[in-house]
Amino acid sequence: MATDLITDVIIMGGCGRMGGTLVRLAQKDPQLNLKAVIERADRLNELENLDCVLSSDLDEVLSQTPRAVVVEFTSPEATVEHVGICKRHGNPIVIGTTGLSPEQLAIVKEAATRTPVLLAPNMSVGVNVLLKVLPMLVQMLGPDYDMEMMEIHHNRKKDAPSGTAIKLAECMANARGWDYDEVKKHARDGIIGERQEKELGVVALRGGDVVGDHTAYFFGPGERIEVTHRAHSRENFAQGALRAAKWLAKREPERLYGIGDTL
Repeated sequence: MATDLITDVIIMGGCGRMGGTLVRLAQKDPQLNLKAVIERADRLNELENLDCVLSSDLDEVLSQTPRAVVVEFTSPEATVEHVGICKRHGNPIVIGTTGLSPEQLAIVKEAATRTPVLLAPNMSVGVNVLLKVLPMLVQMLGPDYDMEMMEIHHNRKKDAPSGTAIKLAECMANARGWDYDEVKKHARDGIIGERQEKELGVVALRGGDVVGDHTAYFFGPGERIEVTHRAHSRENFAQGALRAAKWLAKREPERLYGIGDTL
């Protein structure tokens, strides 16, 4: 295979659940070359079987790997640090981190004007197709249908609601001409009165080892429509992220990209 068809990738957090899945799938993909894995210094010994650069210093690795695409599902704080390093070196970065604050998101968006950046709260192709389909349902069903969103994740997930649930709910609100921040209801408790017409509830459930379920509800007169996406394994997200890495490697900094751009 011609070398110009092979994308160099660097995986962040190789000992983590998503990081480990990304490493395993990248090794199997003939269109990818696993150049390096970044992990804390005290855990690098767990990765000694890998045939690539192992380091705890992303800055140092990027100085030796121009245009290698960084792929990460870490924490919001770490993401801001890593995107700054990528911006400085000009390396593309695919970000699957959720829970970014508005201030952190602004930093990521600014970096996207200097180096290629793709950010997606959910790397699943199916979820990103839903982002295109749900607005059609909203418009076709009309204002008589109340809209709600429910998500379920494993008991170790730190942020709620999930970034995916928020993104899906935002697209539904926008399709109805609403400002999501004005109509969202992330919790209901006590005597809250009747449901308002201009309201969109987002419910988060946590338990067990659920990878990720998201259901959009449309409650109408005499009927209910449910649209559900269930992720069966983390490979779904990892495959989407690696697919995005191949796509992003050929792009120039222009704006903050999303998975929808790769479809």
